[in-house]
Amino acid sequence: MFPPSNSLILVTVLPSPRDLDIVRLLGWYRIPLRKAPKVIAVDYLAFYQTAAFEENKWQIETVASVRGHELLTRAELLSDEPHHPRRNEEYYKIQLGALETLDHPIIADKWKRITFLYTTGEYLSHARTINDLVVHSEERKTLWHALREREMQTSPYQAGAGSLPEIDLDPLMLAALLGIGKQG
Repeated sequence: MFPPSNSLILVTVLPSPRDLDIVRLLGWYRIPLRKAPKVIAVDYLAFYQTAAFEENKWQIETVASVRGHELLTRAELLSDEPHHPRRNEEYYKIQLGALETLDHPIIADKWKRITFLYTTGEYLSHARTINDLVVHSEERKTLWHALREREMQTSPYQAGAGSLPEIDLDPLMLAALLGIGKQG
């Protein structure tokens, strides 16, 4: 079964076919830091296609395994857009495995506008509509517990760990943070 039933899956939005090409050809997906869900360290991303996909709009057809992530500016990610108004904003660059096509598309039905949705491989394998991806009842507690654990494993600072994380700043960065040398 693909993805495995116990996989943590983040349903994300592909605003345009170009974004699908980036996933397919370059092997990464971007999420603006200011709009990112709390936990991005999941096993797979599932891609919801917007109205821009015309005859394939409002559905999930593909998934990809997550291999890691890093934080970059939009300008670093999309060098062909040097004058974009959000060029200096930070984005998560999610590194992905190969793009895989689902056995059957998962249609939006009544859900046309979504942002992010957590689900599992079990729900994904049985879903016919986006609503079928919503985890309910006792299983929802299990999903949130798994997401919290994953966040704690990937977070550089863990509350209650006994000490603050070490931060290695170069002198110029420290001066900038402290406002030293600022022209007034």
